[in-house]
Amino acid sequence: MISLPDLLSARSPLPLYRQLYEGVSAAVRDGRLSPGTRMPGKRSLAAQLGVSVSTVDAAYQQLAAEGYLESRPRSGFYVMDCAGLPAPAALPALPAPPPAPRWRFDLGTSGADPALFPFRTWGRIQKELLYSRPELLGRGHGQGDEALRAALAAHLEQYRGVRCTSEQIVVGAGIEYLLGLLAHLLGPSPLVAVEDPGYRRARRVLENEGVPCVCVPVDRQGLSVEQLAAGKANVAYVTPSHQFPTGAVMPAARRAALLRWAARQPGRLVIEDDYDSEFRFATRPLPSLQGMAGGQGVAYVGTFSQSLAPSIRIAYMVLPSQLLEAYRERYGSYASTVSRFEQQTLCRFLTEGHFSRHLARLRSRYQKRAAALTAALAGAFPAWPIRGAHTGLHLLLEVPDREAERVAAARAAGIRLSGLAEYAVQPPQRAGVVLGYGALPDADLPDAVQALAEAWRGM
Repeated sequence: MISLPDLLSARSPLPLYRQLYEGVSAAVRDGRLSPGTRMPGKRSLAAQLGVSVSTVDAAYQQLAAEGYLESRPRSGFYVMDCAGLPAPAALPALPAPPPAPRWRFDLGTSGADPALFPFRTWGRIQKELLYSRPELLGRGHGQGDEALRAALAAHLEQYRGVRCTSEQIVVGAGIEYLLGLLAHLLGPSPLVAVEDPGYRRARRVLENEGVPCVCVPVDRQGLSVEQLAAGKANVAYVTPSHQFPTGAVMPAARRAALLRWAARQPGRLVIEDDYDSEFRFATRPLPSLQGMAGGQGVAYVGTFSQSLAPSIRIAYMVLPSQLLEAYRERYGSYASTVSRFEQQTLCRFLTEGHFSRHLARLRSRYQKRAAALTAALAGAFPAWPIRGAHTGLHLLLEVPDREAERVAAARAAGIRLSGLAEYAVQPPQRAGVVLGYGALPDADLPDAVQALAEAWRGM
């Protein structure tokens, strides 16, 4: 038997009802309270413990809900047979995650300038939708709201030459999620060729989904179609508009060769990640591979992570007609992973012309930032080539040697950047560092390059 008053302690940080619950449940588990024992009435126990009746009632109700006690009408609470039930295990002590580094200068490739986000317009649209569209609280179409998919189809046709209908578009929370879905639509024995150096996360997603990948080298015109054709891959994952991370733009002749490779055998597919296509400064972007192929044989994926913000997890893929049936059969019952309020905010942002004006402002600002960074780098490192500065939000600074040491020295000085080899499986034919400028304020550009020069002095 137990002494119930001993279960409460003024020094315990737990609420009184919780102390009573834990003491009684422990006594039931270890047999100190025998099955069938009638517990004291709530009022009498409250008086005995010097607590309120509601405190005892809260403990009894929790004990009854978890099966330690049985409530019998007009009779009271009785102990149930729970002897030998293990006590709840304590959470294991886990090491704390390492703190995120604090950089003096962020030259990473994943950031966007928060100062350029259209706060007022985006916030106004969201507020209007919240008060005027209560139906958006309900479940929408699994591929994304029809209005947004129609707006995306019109936008992609106008700006990227993509040929599709809204039925071919799937909206999802990030490229990784959509690529995970696409991985299971590639046929019975897919083998995906990925760029080397290339986007490591895409390869990881595919391999995590059980899809094997092979690496195909990248030259100054993008993925080598000649080496692709010499292998056994039946799917090619490419970033033709602004190859990541080298910045190469695949010219029309190389694009045509890639599409001929895809058309040569049934079942071949090109996955076109149109990374950074909206940020081309010198000329208009080349048409998408998807548009060049007439909408067939190419799965097109894109995102708003850099044109709006990384935290707005809205990405999309355009499936060729030969994959639509498989998608609907496999994922037709899935719910969309993007909030309908976010979807409709983006829909209005597109259809009311805000996005095109926003992009024009971004291009102007980022073009000036790219020019300033290029000029500063050319002044500090006049003999080192700069690649890919005409488009996108990153560039490649080729270094003569000691790439890994230069990266380590820069990071030690508080400069966030990556080496070209970090994106490669096979050692690249050239050494270089990848510098992103999306998240770097204009005022910090000169100081960032000066700090980089100081970190590399004498190397």
